[in-house]
Amino acid sequence: MTDFDYRQLDEIIHSRIRLAVMALLARHQVLSFGELKEQTKSTDGNLSIHLRKLEEVGYLEVQKQFIKRKPQTTYQLSSAGRVAFSAYVSKMQELLGGE
Repeated sequence: MTDFDYRQLDEIIHSRIRLAVMALLARHQVLSFGELKEQTKSTDGNLSIHLRKLEEVGYLEVQKQFIKRKPQTTYQLSSAGRVAFSAYVSKMQELLGGE
């Protein structure tokens, strides 16, 4: 048995959709809103709320542009987001006993 305290997990990341977004962006570097919506199987409104929360704490960088007159928003992890996600994964490994 370890002395790990599950309360050390980052509460911002520890939400199913936010965790999925962080993992997807760690893997793919940059994804559009539509790609994140498709991968997380979330609604526009629900995904927007979770993305905004991650952006507010500085875990995401957001790029808005127009492509053929259509707005496109893309997301990527900020350096703070990469550090936070790496720490989260390490804490989970510690919790699972795989330090």
